[in-house]
Amino acid sequence: MKVLLAFFANTCANFIIGLLIAKFLGPEEYGRFALAFAVHVVAQTALYDWLKFSTTRFYSERTRDISPQIRASLAASFLLMTILVFVICGIYLIIGPIFNFETSLVLLAMLLAVANGLFDYSTALARARFDDHTYGRLVLVKNILALIFIGGGAFIFHSAAVALAGTVASLFTTFLYGRASLYDPGVSLRQASMATVKDLISYSRPMVLALLLYHALPLVTRALAAGFYDFAESGQLALAYDVGMRAMMAFGSALDVLLFQIAVAKHELQGEDQAKRQVAYNMSVVFTILLPACVGLGIVLPSVEALVVPGQFHGAFRHYLGILLPGLFAMGLVNFGINPIFQIEKRTAPLVFAAVAAAVTAIMLLLILPKGADASHLAVAQTGGYIAALASTIFFALRSQAIWPSLRDLLFAGLGSGVMYLVLRQSAEMSPGASTLVAQILIGGLVYLIFVLVFNIARLRNLAIDWVRPYIAWT
Repeated sequence: MKVLLAFFANTCANFIIGLLIAKFLGPEEYGRFALAFAVHVVAQTALYDWLKFSTTRFYSERTRDISPQIRASLAASFLLMTILVFVICGIYLIIGPIFNFETSLVLLAMLLAVANGLFDYSTALARARFDDHTYGRLVLVKNILALIFIGGGAFIFHSAAVALAGTVASLFTTFLYGRASLYDPGVSLRQASMATVKDLISYSRPMVLALLLYHALPLVTRALAAGFYDFAESGQLALAYDVGMRAMMAFGSALDVLLFQIAVAKHELQGEDQAKRQVAYNMSVVFTILLPACVGLGIVLPSVEALVVPGQFHGAFRHYLGILLPGLFAMGLVNFGINPIFQIEKRTAPLVFAAVAAAVTAIMLLLILPKGADASHLAVAQTGGYIAALASTIFFALRSQAIWPSLRDLLFAGLGSGVMYLVLRQSAEMSPGASTLVAQILIGGLVYLIFVLVFNIARLRNLAIDWVRPYIAWT
């Protein structure tokens, strides 16, 4: 539970920091920052994400003692990847092409890929050990430093480059702070095994390739928006996507960080069948929480925009996020609900086919949809690609998973979300603001909570009773 709260707090902090950056930079400079950030995401995914996936799947307290070569191989691989990054940057400086984009931002994006890859690898080690204390400290320190370095830098200099440099500084400093807690006594780089590295890469490669295609979509849409229109329009589209993605991550990732490790532990201790049962239950929980969260966000968008979104982004933010929300929900369900089926089975190739379907669909939509006065057609293409990914992932999962979540749970979660939408729809005429937002959250939350408790959706009522019973008995 502590790691769950820490992850949720981290996502919320990222949400706040992202809004501060947008406010202090403005649409045009934020457009440059967002495009550089998308470059970093693609680079990090290609070079470092396989370490994170392999750590959470194969590293644990048990393997620390019986298979020290796993940690040694992970550490050695990180060093080699980092050397490769610096070689690539050197080559780019000498013979790299010139873009309509500052070279310094490209280099900072690559350095950020190293820093964020290191931070994600460090938190993955803590997660895999179920070390809630270390994980919570890393997240807390990173967010405090981010507010100082990123928020302060953007506020003082109004520069995308300074904001990126502040991000790098906060991540590297956090790693140095928590390094001692992640040390494995007796493990050295000499224990690294090429055979182990090949096994880890073999497991992670399909997921990395799939994520590369998924992350390429926002990178392409931001670049096209900057090319077709300007960096300000690219910034408007990017902020809507970033806020929506972080909102989805706040719910989906916070659940996944706990639920997937439980499935992995069951696979180690109780076998594949029990792990599949846990994955099926995890899907129910993810769907039960993610669907009403996305539906509710769509309803409260006017008030969210009025209260927390910088004024320079008003109008465009609500418009673009409204288009992107169905796609964000689809990706949340793919990443945190269905993909674990393939991860547990160590058969992750279908993830690539689903990502290819997303890319092909998005490209077709880009070619078909007419270019308008704004970047709406780019947002529609991105959403269409993500929905195609969900359909493809379900298709492959149906051929793989023998144990599926309860259809009853899914139906009641959908019904509860629908009723919540109809009730909240009556508040659409209210003036956007704090009182409207609070009223919508309380009413919508109460309506859906009643459905969860009455129908015990995903056994959440049982979990709630088990959680509060010790406190009741103590009083």
